[in-house]
Amino acid sequence: MDTVDTTVHITEGLVLKNPVMVASGTFGYGLEFAEFMDISMLGAVVVKGLSLRPRRGNPPPRIVETPAGLINAIGLQNIGVERFVKDRLPQLRELGATVVANIFGESVDEYHQVASILNDAEGVSAIEINISCPNVKKGGLGFGQDPSSAGEVVSAVREATGLPLITKLSPDTPDLRAMIDAVESSGTSAISLINTIPAMAIDVERRRPVLSTVTGGLSGPAIKPIALRLVWQAVRYAKVPVIGIGGIMTGKDALEFIIAGARAVQVGTLNLIEPGGALRVIREIESYMRKHGFKNMEELTGSLVL
Repeated sequence: MDTVDTTVHITEGLVLKNPVMVASGTFGYGLEFAEFMDISMLGAVVVKGLSLRPRRGNPPPRIVETPAGLINAIGLQNIGVERFVKDRLPQLRELGATVVANIFGESVDEYHQVASILNDAEGVSAIEINISCPNVKKGGLGFGQDPSSAGEVVSAVREATGLPLITKLSPDTPDLRAMIDAVESSGTSAISLINTIPAMAIDVERRRPVLSTVTGGLSGPAIKPIALRLVWQAVRYAKVPVIGIGGIMTGKDALEFIIAGARAVQVGTLNLIEPGGALRVIREIESYMRKHGFKNMEELTGSLVL
């Protein structure tokens, strides 16, 4: 079999040419990687998180390598949603990229406003909602820690836009099933998981934290087994499609998530190590499908044998 169909139907209005997306925060706004690859060949470009107003992020040092991963505390630095729509989105359209806008806020109203601006912009295929941010009106408790707060955010974004919504879940959600139920009932079209895992590193010579914020988020191969387990559980709980994230460096890694039931995957840390690596992951998935006789993604997805 020479050709395989890698098309993935996430939800109505969001059809990807293949299941490999690039994760928010690891691919800039997409344009930064255009010299290394044809970004239109990706399933989707998930741009770095967008807020209502520009953010400078945390002071350095804000990234540190660890065995089999890295810890970052970038602090959601970004140019703000209005500048993104004006300056970056037109260029992404010209390059033919499928664009998913990742958004965040410190209040439900901020999420609503960002989504409203994106709803009126040409060239956004979907919105990914980052609910790992602190809710300043509830003492800093993360939206992703409380199902009712998460549901409130998703409802507000759904009210603001008719675009497909992907809600990105945190790995330290106390009750995964309750969280999935909350965001599903509030109107999410799909869920993605996992976000980074809280972690830290210490400089033993100085006896000080390496990161300026003390802690950050761990990503990379070290978290893949944890992410895979959570994605497998989420697929069993969820009624909407699941997108798997966490330590995917090869086609084999991606296939583990897909066989576990993920409709698509997001590649993150790999982009920082091997610009263009996401296209290699796509090719490796296609090669596996030809070798094992899978004609399309629907046959392969969720084919885990228990």
